[in-house]
Amino acid sequence: MNPVVKQWLATAEQLIHDDASSTAAALRFRGAAFALRAALEAAVAATLSAAAVEVTAGGSRARFLGLRVCVDASTAQRAKAVWGALCLACHYHHYELGPSKEQVQSWHADVVALLGCLNT
Repeated sequence: MNPVVKQWLATAEQLIHDDASSTAAALRFRGAAFALRAALEAAVAATLSAAAVEVTAGGSRARFLGLRVCVDASTAQRAKAVWGALCLACHYHHYELGPSKEQVQSWHADVVALLGCLNT
């Protein structure tokens, strides 16, 4: 596994499970969602790079579309869906509650499963 991806996952796990922290739980869980999103984005970039697929424009959304060249369509679709949910969780909206611990744990499991499929 890519060391950058490992570090992002370790950060997410620490934020999810650090109940002794004085930081509000909602902030920790949003931070964990950000770390999971960064891990997934780094894994997708590494997968594309290993397959010599160059995506020069369009940012992360284009990378997730290009992922279909490297992995099967269902894995690429699952990765884009998890990434989309993480993107929503990372942004603060005054009319919504932040992500819950259960949601972040579920996304963590999804990202770990995807990392196995992406061979990073």
